[in-house]
Amino acid sequence: MLADPSTTTAPAGQGVPRPGLRLALLSAGAVVVVLGFLVVGALDALALLVPMRAERLATMVLVAVAIAVSTVLFQTVTENRILTPSIMGFDALYALIQTAAVFFLGATTVNGLAPPLRFAVEVAAMLVFSFLIFRWVFGGARRSLYLVVLVGIVFGVLFRSLATFMQRVIDPNEYLIVQDRLFASFNAVDPLLLAVCTVVVAAASAWVWSRRRELDVLALGRAHAVTLGLDHHRSTMAVLVVCALLVSVSTALVGPITFFGLLVANLAYLVAGTHRHAYVLPAASLLAVITLVGGQTILEHLFGLDTVLSVIVEFVGGIVFIMLLVRGGRR
Repeated sequence: MLADPSTTTAPAGQGVPRPGLRLALLSAGAVVVVLGFLVVGALDALALLVPMRAERLATMVLVAVAIAVSTVLFQTVTENRILTPSIMGFDALYALIQTAAVFFLGATTVNGLAPPLRFAVEVAAMLVFSFLIFRWVFGGARRSLYLVVLVGIVFGVLFRSLATFMQRVIDPNEYLIVQDRLFASFNAVDPLLLAVCTVVVAAASAWVWSRRRELDVLALGRAHAVTLGLDHHRSTMAVLVVCALLVSVSTALVGPITFFGLLVANLAYLVAGTHRHAYVLPAASLLAVITLVGGQTILEHLFGLDTVLSVIVEFVGGIVFIMLLVRGGRR
């Protein structure tokens, strides 16, 4: 069995920092980017601009934590660092919901709906979809996690095809509205929804943290987990439900960010230097905050660009995804 890097002693002269020190450095970096987002370009009107930026900051931090935690959990149960919860078709379902709403109700009616109502419908649809898949696959005698992933991919293709068909036949002006909703945006988030999502993400994160040692066992694989006395089926189901909840809430709040979780999760494994979830989960969350808040600060306050950050994140995350595929193929 390979020794945990966090418990091994570094060779003399190398001075490799321990995971705890690395987390401390990441925490300091997160504090710096948060303060930078709040005060850069706002020194002349702190009392006016800081409260306005604080709400957007809270949204970015919330989404960053939700995506980072859900991705690490999903990769733990699938034993694959390339897969993310988005492969289950959540992003495609979100796009289908937005397109179908405009297609059947019209852009005027959709814009007139209360944000809490839209949020509730979107979250409920994604949760029901995930629960049906989990129940159908795991309810039978043959319980295969890879079948869940395969079914998610198939439904994702179906949802994208339906959404694309409706986008081609709707009015061009309404199509622009749909396209705007398909990109993640951290502006003008409803305060009530932000408060509700904060409670949900905090509760889910607390549950995950209390199961961090169980997740370490789960990451060993089904055979080893069962040998060590873990109820693999029950633990896997619980983790998948929490993943579905976190992804549904974050996607319904701001929109989909496909490759963001893949990017920060793989960076977390590299930075933490260990597979223990007590270090990987905080590292992924802190890296997600640094990436999202720091990137938004640089784009908006230093360069003065109006570019949507999610577009750049998707571009960089896509490159990382290709690199992981190429490296895996060489192995």
